[in-house]
Amino acid sequence: MPEETLLAFDYGAKKLGVALGNTLLKQARPLDLILEPTRDGRFARIEALLNTWQPERLVVGLALATDGTEQYASQHCRRFARQLEGRFGIPVVLVDERGSSVEAQKITGNAPDDAVAAAIILQRYFDAHS
Repeated sequence: MPEETLLAFDYGAKKLGVALGNTLLKQARPLDLILEPTRDGRFARIEALLNTWQPERLVVGLALATDGTEQYASQHCRRFARQLEGRFGIPVVLVDERGSSVEAQKITGNAPDDAVAAAIILQRYFDAHS
C-alpha cells in the first residue's frame, strides 16, 4: 500500500480543528485552527491547506451521542464531509469523535483544543487501520 498523507477535521459551527498525518508513520499532529466566520472563508482556508499538503484522503470526526447513536450534530458533520468530497474530489472517511474534545482539553488545558481533537480523531483512524 503506498504512503498517503491525510488531513483530519474536528468540525464545529464556529471553529474547525485540522490535523495532519501519513500512513507511513501513522502519527497524527495538530496542524491548524480555522476560525473564519463565513463558509466561503472556511473553504478557502481548507483549499489552501489541501494545496500545501496534497492529501490523498480526508478524515472528519462524526459527532455521536454517548450511546453511539446519531444526534443533531451528526447531520452537520456528514454534510461537511459531503461538501469536502464534492468540492475537492478527495475521499472522505468519517470517524467516531466521541470523547475527543475531552481528551484534547486534558492535553491543552484552557488553550484552544480543536486542532488537538482533530489529531486524536486522525490517530483513531490510524489505530483502526493498522
